[in-house]
Amino acid sequence: MDWTHSPTAATLPLTLRERQDIESVGSVDFSRLWTNGWLRPLMIVLGVGTFLAILGPYGSSRIGWPWVWVYWTSLIGLGGAFGFLTGHFLPRLLPGLPEWLVYIAAIMTVSVPVTVAVIGLETNLFSRAPGLNQTLTTYVLVLVISTFVTAVVWAIERLTSPASATEAVPAASSALLDKLPHRLRKTALLSMTAEDHYLRVRTDVGDALILMRLSDAVAACETLDGARTHRSWWVARDAVVDAHKGDGRATLILSDGTEAPVSRSYYAKLRETGWF
Repeated sequence: MDWTHSPTAATLPLTLRERQDIESVGSVDFSRLWTNGWLRPLMIVLGVGTFLAILGPYGSSRIGWPWVWVYWTSLIGLGGAFGFLTGHFLPRLLPGLPEWLVYIAAIMTVSVPVTVAVIGLETNLFSRAPGLNQTLTTYVLVLVISTFVTAVVWAIERLTSPASATEAVPAASSALLDKLPHRLRKTALLSMTAEDHYLRVRTDVGDALILMRLSDAVAACETLDGARTHRSWWVARDAVVDAHKGDGRATLILSDGTEAPVSRSYYAKLRETGWF
């Protein structure tokens, strides 16, 4: 259950380029809230939980309403939390891990705490402690539900992905995109940072750590409006919302809150081309 998200933003910051032309009053952007915030995972928890409560699998309907609804939404919420943690940390611990393996790992991981929760509820509600065989059976049943929920999340991510947009936008080449998780391949690239032998790629819906040299990634982004700001940094121009200058150096503030340094060797060129 890879319910990965970025920090919720109630308002969208204007880029420096946009500030030069217009003034705007911030307003809640629900499309961004759906893509980057808490709205989508919340709706998935409530939607899937309600569906399972109505379906009443594994005899759960005997609990009766509204408790069967509380039962399933709580379990789906618990699974979603562990799914998020797995999807967030596993790619960082094992960069380059195929996305399908992350999903499988999430399913297996999520099923453990949910099984413990189910057994605890069964014990308290029906005053019966399951044996080893019943515990293994419960884990398998939870595994089935976890697989179903993960499939729902996978489908929603692809149906609501920016990849379905009809407007053509410049994109990096496949040399970079093929190394990114599927959910990041059609998003707006904000910045890239070299971290030892790895590359931190930040987008408007999250980030990923991949095995790639910055120079190769910059070459893959030649069609994008961006530039090197430092020997270990590349920044997309539209991601810049503010800049702090001084002593031949600068710091660019990006739309996701990241602060990108501008070294002396890149300062003059960026200033001449209107970055700040």
